[in-house]
Order: sequence, then C-alpha cells, then structure tokens
Amino acid sequence: MNILAPPRARLPIEVVFDLVCPWCFLGIRRLRRMLRSRPDVAAELIWRPFLLNPDLAPQGVPRQEYLVRKFGGEERARRLHGTIAELGRAEGLDFRFDRIRRVPHSLDAHRLVRWAGRFAAADAMVEAIFEAYFMEGADIGDPTVLALIAGRLGLETPAARRFLATVAEVEAVHADNLRAHRLGINGVPCFVVAGRHAIAGAQEPEVLERLLDVALVEG
Repeated sequence: MNILAPPRARLPIEVVFDLVCPWCFLGIRRLRRMLRSRPDVAAELIWRPFLLNPDLAPQGVPRQEYLVRKFGGEERARRLHGTIAELGRAEGLDFRFDRIRRVPHSLDAHRLVRWAGRFAAADAMVEAIFEAYFMEGADIGDPTVLALIAGRLGLETPAARRFLATVAEVEAVHADNLRAHRLGINGVPCFVVAGRHAIAGAQEPEVLERLLDVALVEG
C-alpha cells in the first residue's frame, strides 16, 4: 500500500435493477468501466431489486408468448434486441437473445444475490447471473440452475439450493421493489449516488462520471 497516496473517497451507489433487463446488464457494465477509471473512489455497490414482471408465473413463461404479450410480436423485439446487442458489443457483451427459451420470474435470482452478499460475493453474483441468462440462455428462474451458478463462483451449491428452497429474503426483495416505486422509480437501471443523486437508464460512462463528481463535490 502506498502510504503517500491520497485516501480514496468512499461512495455508496445504489443500483436499482432487474436481472432479466438487458439495459441493466449494459448499464451496470458501463458503470463498472467508469469506476475502474476512478482509482480515487472506493465505490460500494448496493443492489436494489426491481421486479419488471411481478405478475409473471413463478415458473416463467415461454419466450415467444412473452414477446407477443410485451412487444406485440417477435419482429419488434428482434429490432430492439439488435440495437441492444450492438451497444453491448462495445462493452464486451455478447447478448444471445436467441438462446433464451423461457422468460423467468426474477424473484429467486434477486434472493440469490442477497444470499451471496453474506459471503461478499453479491457483485460477482450479479455479473454471473446476467451472463448465464443473456449469453447462455440459462433459465435463471430455476433454483437448480441458480445453485449451479453459485457453485461456479466457489460458493456451495447445496447451500444455495437449501437457501432457495426457503422463503428467506422474499419479503426483503418485495420491500425493495415497493420502495423503488414509492420513490418514483419506474424504469431500470437507476443509479442513486450517495443517497441523493439519481439517474436512470443505461447511461454512457461519461454521464455517470459527471454524476459521481457532483456527489463528491457536495460531500
């Protein structure tokens, strides 16, 4: 450690997101890139669940059925996904929407992020779940799949499976989702810096950095 280096500014950043939201994956990847360029800042990412499809069946729905319901058909969805995929490539993301067979309910995935936080692995878990869903087409609504993702991170697969078989953290996820709506957040991702400065959308790193600097100046 360099004792002559100035102390790093500690900054909490609440990330309001859903694990089935491609814009969230893109926006969080941009946030991470921005933070890597700021060694003067020690950011703490606080993951706040947002349920885009709270009324979805627990087992999810076939992707085709979901696309018809949400977009009116596959053609409109394909154009949107093409745009997202192009933006993702600039961030090193290989979106493979064609591999997704079911659109899952994201409640258990959010619960697993909270569980991973007990082992200081929430950040890694968010990334791993995003990659499994958007790159591999994994059904992240399936507890068995989620437990295997935990195992990839070096966490205990059986322990993750036992946790997901309970109702632990269910109320906490719903409470965070309700809190977001009460704060007027109706779209994700949304980044709340230092509890006061918020910005929504998959913003470019330069935009996020300006918000970070405002928060640092205001203390």
